[in-house]
Amino acid sequence: MLPLRRWFALCWMLALLLGPAAPSYAITGEELHPLIQQLFPKATRIEPPLADFPVVPVYQLSELLGYAFQSQDFTDLPGFSGKQIKLLIGIDAKGRFTGVRVLDHHEPVFLHGLGPEPLFDFVNQYQGHSVADQIIIHSGRRGEPGGPVFIDGVTKATVSVIIINDTVLSAALQVARRQLEGFAQPPAAIPKPDLYEPLDWNQLLQRGLVRQWSLAIGNVEEALGRSLDSYPEWQPEDDGPVFTILYYAYLNAPLIGRNLLGDGGFERLQQVLKPGEQALMVLTERGWPHVRDDFKPGTVPERVGLEQNGLSVELRDLNVGTELPLMLDGTPESLAYHLLRIKAQAGFDPASPMDLRLNVTLARNHLIQDNAHFVDRYQLPDALFDRVEQAEPGKPQPLWLMLWQQRWPQVTILLLALGLLSAAFVHQHWLTERPRLFYTFRWSFLLFTLFWLGFYAQGQLSVVNIYTLLLNIADGFDITIFLLDPVIFILWVFTFISLFIWGRGLFCGWLCPFGALQEMVGWLALKLRIRQWRISERWHRRLIRLKYPLLAGLVGSAFYSLTLAERLAEVEPFKTSITLVFERSWPFVLYALLLLAAGLFVHKFYCRYLCPLGAGLAVIGRLRRFEWLQRIELCGDPCQLCRRHCGINAIHRDGRIDYDECIQCLECIAILNDDSRCVASLQQRKQQARQGDRIAAVSIESPAAG
Repeated sequence: MLPLRRWFALCWMLALLLGPAAPSYAITGEELHPLIQQLFPKATRIEPPLADFPVVPVYQLSELLGYAFQSQDFTDLPGFSGKQIKLLIGIDAKGRFTGVRVLDHHEPVFLHGLGPEPLFDFVNQYQGHSVADQIIIHSGRRGEPGGPVFIDGVTKATVSVIIINDTVLSAALQVARRQLEGFAQPPAAIPKPDLYEPLDWNQLLQRGLVRQWSLAIGNVEEALGRSLDSYPEWQPEDDGPVFTILYYAYLNAPLIGRNLLGDGGFERLQQVLKPGEQALMVLTERGWPHVRDDFKPGTVPERVGLEQNGLSVELRDLNVGTELPLMLDGTPESLAYHLLRIKAQAGFDPASPMDLRLNVTLARNHLIQDNAHFVDRYQLPDALFDRVEQAEPGKPQPLWLMLWQQRWPQVTILLLALGLLSAAFVHQHWLTERPRLFYTFRWSFLLFTLFWLGFYAQGQLSVVNIYTLLLNIADGFDITIFLLDPVIFILWVFTFISLFIWGRGLFCGWLCPFGALQEMVGWLALKLRIRQWRISERWHRRLIRLKYPLLAGLVGSAFYSLTLAERLAEVEPFKTSITLVFERSWPFVLYALLLLAAGLFVHKFYCRYLCPLGAGLAVIGRLRRFEWLQRIELCGDPCQLCRRHCGINAIHRDGRIDYDECIQCLECIAILNDDSRCVASLQQRKQQARQGDRIAAVSIESPAAG
């Protein structure tokens, strides 16, 4: 065992030494000047920050080039790790990004995982784009002049890049509106709450409260430079000249929203919208729909956008179309109908002219696409609004809520799976009495855990999550940090509750993707007939204690240096094997493979002796309220069958279950309920057989005696 442990130590040390360090810069005073100079190469003068606004003016001689500023001065969005992603952002005098630099971050996937390069590549995409652009994260798509700007995301880091995008755009918009000409917003307009009278559809159209936009085929063909017959996906419903007919309306005004949605629907809309948010209805009556066929509810539509004063105003689906249908008689039947959210920080003024933009992208073949963009200008009547001085923007829709809306299919599948697993554990005797069903269920669930929960949904819990929790408690608890990843949040809540009911075993034996991978390695060893190393009871009891000082050291290091703790957390092979699926530098891959190779000879070697996450769960699991694994009088004296079949040696010689080590595989319960294997059942059958023999013997002797 000693040489093997030395190999583990060597590989771990190499991984830590060769892994890239997290960027961390001093972000105060003149030490920022070299970074600002990179954002503005022509700068000859970098001024001190303004006294009343935290931006740094940058000049070339007497000409203002733009402003540099730090993101944390304008937004407090936490990163996935719970700590802010600190960025240095530059915009020029015309509102174009001169660049974005990462000052400091603690995003786990970019620390020793993917490395910092994908993060740097992501933020470099903002350079040259305008604050006024509609910027959408969509890998593989390319924008056209006048249309949305698509930037590539980062695989395995979806949450982190969404947070960065929101941070960059929110901070840049605030600076542009405060400092740059042409970006300032006029005084806000608030819909008059008491202005209402019943109106039908035609009256709404006639008064200009609902806008109809009819776009002719000829206009589209002229913009595209060719006939629509050149595009296979264009399938007109008739021979008419209309490319599309859209209707759109501003819903916050009671005169419009109450008539369209009804009293109940309008009240429900006010509950859905956050303070300062506004809503727009868009409906396609015929022709080309305003959303793609594969549009996902809760996301940003690519075909339509909103502009005001040269700035792009983000529209995001409210995902309540089925809850809030149009209630007004005479409303045309729709090909597509959506309620779209306008965030509070967008600075949208409903009483000023607005431009609805339609982005038309049609493919001639699988290689060539043509693009055209059309704008319809519209202004609502001033009588709908009261003008007030510009107030502070209300809070936008929480980022965590947007992420939950985007990942609702994963949330649904996970909740169903956890419900099924809970039912199986509550009825574990019924399940294990049916061996074929039990083993089918167990291996099916392990496959689900590894491939869906681990590789696809990225639901691998880690000791880093424990850091985040403890540091968050120390800094003042904020639950929104944990809500940023719905899969991880649900798993942690379920696991925490299960610790008081079943102990650590339910997670470690059923919901840990790396644990499931080790189970499959153990199955492979069995099929290959690899001889298992039997560790003596004495050494086993010593080795299982290793993970506890590992846990204590890792947690202690987090309070000393989070960067150090994140590097030391590489003792866990989870990021390499599950999060990155072994796409990593060789020391990390070798370390993870050696741990898995050890599992060929010692069942679940890492789980038993090295896992600090398992140690932390075991500590809390000691507070469990129930002991579900049934024991009988003969367990341990004389029967040792369950103990011999326990792959992780969690059963003492006297038959007691060591719940700190047990992974709740339920194998011992299956043996207990198997009449052909359980000693108690076998003894009972032998006694019944002997009793039957005695009765038969007496029956034979009785006639002879007579």
